[in-house]
Amino acid sequence: MKKILVAVTGASAMIYLQSFLEVLQNEDVTVHGICSESGKKVLELEHDSTYADLPAVTKWFNCDDFAAAPASGSAGYDAMVIIPCSMGTLAAIASGMTSNLVHRAADVMLKENKKLILVTRETPLNRTHLKNMLTVHDAGAVVCPPHPGFYLKPETLQEMALTFSWRLGDQLGLNMKGRKRWGETA
Repeated sequence: MKKILVAVTGASAMIYLQSFLEVLQNEDVTVHGICSESGKKVLELEHDSTYADLPAVTKWFNCDDFAAAPASGSAGYDAMVIIPCSMGTLAAIASGMTSNLVHRAADVMLKENKKLILVTRETPLNRTHLKNMLTVHDAGAVVCPPHPGFYLKPETLQEMALTFSWRLGDQLGLNMKGRKRWGETA
């Protein structure tokens, strides 16, 4: 069973977070979470809910708790997904600054050569954003902006988010139930 850490930061795109966690509910995974203060605010604004209402996550850690399990490589997480990942969080990870548990956990994933996926959410991108993306990529992270698979002809926002959630599942090596792929018939 894979052990996945999901972090929520204060960027727009909570629809992707909700969809991804719904997909993880149907997988053989353990999911723990961290939600930044800004993430809590954006989740409330966009989704009218709190992090505690989100599916699949069995344990939440306080973003200020540097003694929490995700602060150490010995916690044994297989992967971490930051969804959505703010440009501030991206910058902190790129610079190695660990001012909260999200940053520290991401740093741990990189030093342990574990999968770190950043669902970066900003547009347009400035030069600093692009440099930071290249820096984290070179350090071993996967930069995965939330782009749906339109070739699958999604008809609703939820279906668009689902196509992206499947892509994240692929990155995590999950064999997702109901996953549609290019060139496959229904």
